[in-house]
Amino acid sequence: MTTVDESEALAADALRWLRNTARDTGDGGLGWPVAPSDGAVEPTLYNGTAGVVPVLLEAWRHFGDDSYADTALRAARSLADAVDEHPDASLYFGLTGIAVVLRAVHRDLGSAAAGAAADRALARVRARFDGTRWGDLFELMGGNAGIGLGALLCGDADGALAALEPYSRTAEPTAAGVTWPWLAGAGTRLHHLAHGTLGIAYALAVVGTATGREDLVGLSRAGVADVVSRDEAGSQGFLVPHSDPQHRPDVVDRHSYGWCHGPAGDAQVFRMLRDVLGESSWSDLADRCWHTVTRSGLPRRLRPGFWDNNGRCCGTAGVLALAGDRIAEQGDSPEFAAALVADLASRATRDASGARWRNVEHRAATSDLEAQTGWAMGNAGIARELLRHVRLSRGGDPRYAFTWPDQPAVRVTTAQTTEPIRPADGGGDVTS
Repeated sequence: MTTVDESEALAADALRWLRNTARDTGDGGLGWPVAPSDGAVEPTLYNGTAGVVPVLLEAWRHFGDDSYADTALRAARSLADAVDEHPDASLYFGLTGIAVVLRAVHRDLGSAAAGAAADRALARVRARFDGTRWGDLFELMGGNAGIGLGALLCGDADGALAALEPYSRTAEPTAAGVTWPWLAGAGTRLHHLAHGTLGIAYALAVVGTATGREDLVGLSRAGVADVVSRDEAGSQGFLVPHSDPQHRPDVVDRHSYGWCHGPAGDAQVFRMLRDVLGESSWSDLADRCWHTVTRSGLPRRLRPGFWDNNGRCCGTAGVLALAGDRIAEQGDSPEFAAALVADLASRATRDASGARWRNVEHRAATSDLEAQTGWAMGNAGIARELLRHVRLSRGGDPRYAFTWPDQPAVRVTTAQTTEPIRPADGGGDVTS
């Protein structure tokens, strides 16, 4: 197993590689490409600069090193420059995600310019709305659900409601509840958090509760009921297929286990419902998800195509996020989280430039993919989870510096909120 100090050193090396891959964008700005060989920087939350900023804020708080805050401010400058030209409005691929991150930089680092840029981004999002949708995608990552969550996080309740209300008139009744088309013209229906019914239900519950709209909360319950009815794991576990009819069965596995299309992400929905609805019964479904995840065989690579990703979106780091939530809230054994961290450590490429991870595409001619920088498949998402794992292992604050839009903040005790975070160099404590 990997020791806590080794995990922290790995995170520090991952951050060093990440900072070394940054590009000067002019006027003091910094941006990140999806991968070092790419010619242009990418601004998005999914795999670009906006997704890097949260781990910079995490490192700033964790290590007490102001250089990370300075780098985050420079990243915000490049994001501000991207606002007026970026064509997409969504949370993960567009302006809404950029706005959420800029708002965090404004709040945490006092950058008025970042706050003004967030306002401009949200204004552009509102201007692009046709009354029903923003584009072909109609789910959390690229569509209305994510835009609604982001608008609410940025303080725009009216914008959040405008994004979510179209789900009332587009819901498709099923035997157990409702579902939605995730993509314009798609014949399949996806079920999980990233692109499916649960992602839409997540946003409906959060926004509906925050705005007193019980109709939206009821619609969320109906969406969740449809997905729960599709469980194939029985009363102890929880495993729902990727989609029905199966989307691209020639290339997409029927079942996955990660955040995007599997029980690691489904559990985040059930955690949210527990919190916003005040109903402890949702914890049972979250526990069933965890039962399935921990007995699936991951993070081992059992066959070509099984668990070939280290990242936060559909890989090991995303499962580590849920493991950390459960350790913080329920006192779960840290054994499984330690196994995930050890696997990440064993798969890291480390040299003088730092640490990074290469994922595998078993269907591609060149299956060993280039290391990426961002949240979804790269260093930003992995390092953020490693840093929190270190804090949890030391009894520190389990909360992130930046609360992700679709991962509920952990419920913490008074003792947890006052525990210090210890810098890697063994110096004085930095207050959480």
